[in-house]
Amino acid sequence: MTQLNRRACLAGLMALVSTPALAATAPGVAITIDDFDLSADPLMRGEARDGRLRESLDRFGIKAAGFVAGRNAVGEAGPTVLRAWSDGGHAIGNHSYSHNYYDGKDPLAYWQDIVKAEDVLKPYAGFRKLFRFPFLGEGKTVEGRDAMRQLLSDNGYRNGHVTIDTSDWFYSSRLVARLKADPKADLAPYRQAYLDHIWEKATFYDGVGQQVFGRSIDHTLLLHHNLINGLFLGDLLAMFKARGWRLVDAAPAFAQPELARTYDAMPSGQSVVLQAAIASGRPELARYPGEDSAYEKAKLDALGL
Repeated sequence: MTQLNRRACLAGLMALVSTPALAATAPGVAITIDDFDLSADPLMRGEARDGRLRESLDRFGIKAAGFVAGRNAVGEAGPTVLRAWSDGGHAIGNHSYSHNYYDGKDPLAYWQDIVKAEDVLKPYAGFRKLFRFPFLGEGKTVEGRDAMRQLLSDNGYRNGHVTIDTSDWFYSSRLVARLKADPKADLAPYRQAYLDHIWEKATFYDGVGQQVFGRSIDHTLLLHHNLINGLFLGDLLAMFKARGWRLVDAAPAFAQPELARTYDAMPSGQSVVLQAAIASGRPELARYPGEDSAYEKAKLDALGL
């Protein structure tokens, strides 16, 4: 092969690698934010924290989904924040009114709590009939799980699945506790621990997804409306982008076939990737419970955080 032909061949390969079809094989990540507790933290008020979250999303040009507990939408700041999310093109999903755990024992009573939240959320243009179970618990029995699935389906709801479950809430609680004890505490170690944690969870769940689905999907990442995300969401998005992941909008991520369907897996709930692994006969790929503090406490203790 001549040097000219080698150059032409190399140019062709580079062009092929850069095509959108091949680029799309990289994992995608959509941001979903739960609860919308707008109480103040040691560094900022809830509205200011929300502004930082939306600024980070806007800076990277992506549309998120917020799963709002109805009780958090009726306070003084709630309407202002939800209007800002709607005006920004972000989706607003239902996270129940009371944020109680669904154990499956009384589906009708739990459904009434979902309806109560819908009454609060549906006036906002961004409202979508996506429901996310608090604590990702879909019922401890097959009967309770299926009864709630039927109620949701009959009333036009889809499950606002999580693929990448995280313990961001635990990392944030440790940071809050440190700042209460020492308002001048160095934030940098918490930032790094948070980024490392989310990356570890993302690669774990994507690895399971590749084995179950045969490819990387566009993931829905579970985060919360808390201090650590208010501080470092922009850094998190920059990390994913720098490491080759695509930043995607939440709405099309939820529409993927793997997320739009339900899985006959017990225990029900947690990451839909783990549900799919159990349903496919590969429970060894899953772990239960989900991202509990038990997995993270010793790690943060060892770091002195």
